[in-house]
Amino acid sequence: MKSSAKNIKLASVDDLFKTDEGRADDERERVQEIAISELHPFKDHPFKVLDDEKMMETVESVQQYGVLVPIIARPSPEGGYEIVSGHRRHRACELAGKETMPVIVRELDDDEAILLMVDSNLQRETILPSERAFAFKMKLDAIKHQGTRSDLTSTQVAQKLSVQKVGDEAGVSKDTVRRFIRLTELIPPLLDMVDEKKIAFNPAYELSFLKPEEQQMLIETMDYEQATPSLSQAQRLKQFSQDGRLTEDSMLAIMSEEKKPVQDRVMFTSDVLRKYFPKDYTPRKMEETIIQLLEQWKQRRQMQQEQQRKKRNSR
Repeated sequence: MKSSAKNIKLASVDDLFKTDEGRADDERERVQEIAISELHPFKDHPFKVLDDEKMMETVESVQQYGVLVPIIARPSPEGGYEIVSGHRRHRACELAGKETMPVIVRELDDDEAILLMVDSNLQRETILPSERAFAFKMKLDAIKHQGTRSDLTSTQVAQKLSVQKVGDEAGVSKDTVRRFIRLTELIPPLLDMVDEKKIAFNPAYELSFLKPEEQQMLIETMDYEQATPSLSQAQRLKQFSQDGRLTEDSMLAIMSEEKKPVQDRVMFTSDVLRKYFPKDYTPRKMEETIIQLLEQWKQRRQMQQEQQRKKRNSR
């Protein structure tokens, strides 16, 4: 009986005289105006915040109407607040010259914050492959860390359920989740080429199995060949790597395959072209310049042909 009495918690005087509305107000999250300088990006935030045309549109909206939807942040141990959701709105306020912005502050642990950050950003219309890859990886790691169903299943089964959960919530299959996460094994220059659509997703997945030093060698080979690997070439590069046979020579041999017949190509060696360009020009820059000059030549030739046609008609 004594122990039961100890567990009884008496309400304070303030609680006794509070209305239901007042109690609800205490539980409701409050929007606070917090200084822009006190808000810091989420650690390892995988989504790029670019000062592009869409950002400028957001800046104009902020200048005209203010921030209509508060961002979500959590207190940071180092001081200030860590942004969980709303990095683009925060950047827009910076560019708009705002000193404060509306914020909902939540107490979130690392896993809760990651899940909220990823889910809020995955709703965007346009997401780069690299963004989706790292977002899936962060979310999967957070779910695993939370120990989802680990008390009911083996570790291997729990991991499968975690991948399934990430896929279900993103509207994709668990295999798609795994394939995207593999892209995080690409070195930054190659992953940038995937974002820029210079390398397709399926070849990129195969290339992710190459060692970092082999990926760097591939970049140099691609620059030399002025070509990116097809799916078939990427698969062979992966197989050679796994067999321990991927050398500079074997990589060059693979990247030189599947070209158009020689009679369909016009080829120039670097030695021939170098004398026409500054020393700091890369092969890609040389190619761009040649295309521009050819386009100008084509336009002049069309003008000359038109003038000749008019001249013949006037006779």
